[in-house]
Amino acid sequence: MLVIGFPTGALQANCFVLAAGEGEPCVIIDPGQDAVEPIEQALRQHRLAPVAVLLTHGHFDHTFSVTPVCDGNDIPAYIHPDDVAMLADPLKGISAESAAFFGGNLEMREPSEVRELTDGAALDLAGLQITVDHTPGHTGGSVMFRSGVQEGGRLVISGDTLFAGSIGRTDLPGGDHSRMLSSLQNKVMTLPDDTVVLPGHGPTTTIGRERATNPYLLQLQDAPAAPHRGL
Repeated sequence: MLVIGFPTGALQANCFVLAAGEGEPCVIIDPGQDAVEPIEQALRQHRLAPVAVLLTHGHFDHTFSVTPVCDGNDIPAYIHPDDVAMLADPLKGISAESAAFFGGNLEMREPSEVRELTDGAALDLAGLQITVDHTPGHTGGSVMFRSGVQEGGRLVISGDTLFAGSIGRTDLPGGDHSRMLSSLQNKVMTLPDDTVVLPGHGPTTTIGRERATNPYLLQLQDAPAAPHRGL
C-alpha cells in the first residue's frame, strides 16, 4: 500500500493519500486548508488517479479543500451524516472565539456529490478495502477508517479521535466526552496492538503504544489525562 501524508493549514491537520501502489487509483482523506497544491503534486509524482475523498469529520481544518478537490476531479466526498452540515457552514463546528478569529465568516460549500458514511460500512475504493467506524466524541459524526494489506499490516486513519499521546477535544459544538470515552473503549481499544495509527494531527503511532502510554486510554483505568491537540 502507498501512503502519502502531509500537514495542511494553520492547524496542521494531516491529509493522507492512499493507493494500492504507484500509478493506481487512490483515495484522499481530509483535504484541509491549502491542501490542493500538495495533493496535485502527489498525484502527479506517483501517477495516481483519485476516485473519492473521505472525511473523518466535518471540522474545516480537515475539509476546507474538499470542494475544489472533489469538483476538480469529478469525484464524491464521503462524510457521516451527523457532520455534513459543517461542509456548507463550518462555523457550526467551532468555538465562538475561533469564529471571531475568522470575522464570524468562513465561506465554504458542499461538493457536487456527497455520500453518507455509516458505522461498519465496507468501502471498496481504489482497490482498497476500507472499513468505517463511527467514533462520536470529538464531533457527532467523527469516524475512523481501517484498512490493511495482504501481508497482514493493519492501518487506521483515526482523524481527531486518537492522536499520539492524546485525543481530540470534546468541548466544541457536537463534542461529547462520554461518547468519546465510549468510542475509545469500543472502537479503539479493541484494535490489535500492531495497528498503525495515522492521526488527524501529529505523528504516526500504533495502537499498542497508545494502549500502554496514552493517558486518555489509561484514563479508562483511572489514570490522569493530558492536554488536547487539534481544533
